[in-house]
Amino acid sequence: MFELTHQLAQDIVDRTMAILPYNVNVMDSQGLILGSGEKNRINTRHEGAQLVLANRRIVEIDEQAARNLKGVLPGINLPLMHDDELIGVLGISGEPQTLRTYAELVRMTAEMLVDQSHMQAERQWRKQRSDDLLAVLLGETGGSQRLIDEAQQLGLKPNLGRTPYLIDIGEGPSAATLAEWLGARYADSWCIMPSSHTVLWCCPSNPGIDPLRLIERLKNHGWKVARIASGVPADDVHGLRRGCHRVAELLAYGQAVKPDRQHLSLARCRLHTLLWTHREEDAIGELLAPLLEIQSRDSNGQLMRTLRSWCEHDGQPQACADALGIHRNSLRYRMERIAELSGKDVTRLNDLVELYLGVQLLAVDADF
Repeated sequence: MFELTHQLAQDIVDRTMAILPYNVNVMDSQGLILGSGEKNRINTRHEGAQLVLANRRIVEIDEQAARNLKGVLPGINLPLMHDDELIGVLGISGEPQTLRTYAELVRMTAEMLVDQSHMQAERQWRKQRSDDLLAVLLGETGGSQRLIDEAQQLGLKPNLGRTPYLIDIGEGPSAATLAEWLGARYADSWCIMPSSHTVLWCCPSNPGIDPLRLIERLKNHGWKVARIASGVPADDVHGLRRGCHRVAELLAYGQAVKPDRQHLSLARCRLHTLLWTHREEDAIGELLAPLLEIQSRDSNGQLMRTLRSWCEHDGQPQACADALGIHRNSLRYRMERIAELSGKDVTRLNDLVELYLGVQLLAVDADF
């Protein structure tokens, strides 16, 4: 059953007394005064209210009756109802005959305030429960059928296909306000905050999201977006949970290896992210060994810049030379030096793939 609080009771008192020249009391289901225009009466027992609660009807108290009751002044006391349940009593002090004109109107206003408070509390509860449920569903141990059924009951549409995005923001409006903004503008979005500066946004698939345009839009609204890691569409909660883990790894990879890149796509960086996540393993160390040898002999970073450009341009000599602003002969000399230091032949696919993957695991500023 809904229970009155001191705050709600006093709110009812303050609102009604702003338009009525009479004192108003609000009592709970035990007859205790929770709100009153006379502050000294709060938390005292009202015997008139107890009569209302016992008989479930309006009780009028005149001067003579008031003298025989404890903590009571002349007035009218009316039952306060919510969902056909008696939850308290509304008391208006004054001459009963004078108050009859106002009493029902005041009670109707009070019950409307109770209904509004209950609906607000219900919305807050649903929001908090939904946030908690989403955090579990997308966490390490989520995905049980019971949780999915509860999500369905809360209207979260767990069977709707969604794409995960992890947004990293800097100073400015909070991650919580960003989550609210996204939820309000993209229907059926799921938003949780893994940290104070990140928002995990699971957006319904195929809404035409351009991450770079989204970054600009968010910046125009005051958010300083460092980067966005975008995942791939998932058909159900289980796939989405895996996708959320992948974009978290992708964001960590981007922060460490590609700090200047604002958008990272899992579709393009899946293998790089996988290798970086396992970077402490011996096999990855072996993969990086040739590049570390180049770095040790590359004081100005020229060779590493060249190798990066070679990889970015798919081994196309002219495109690579143009990007570096050098002649193809200079490029050929540098690639020969890279091959000499690394022991890898860049004209062989297997060797080039190893160099390419190694380059993706080294931060750009690690070249210097």
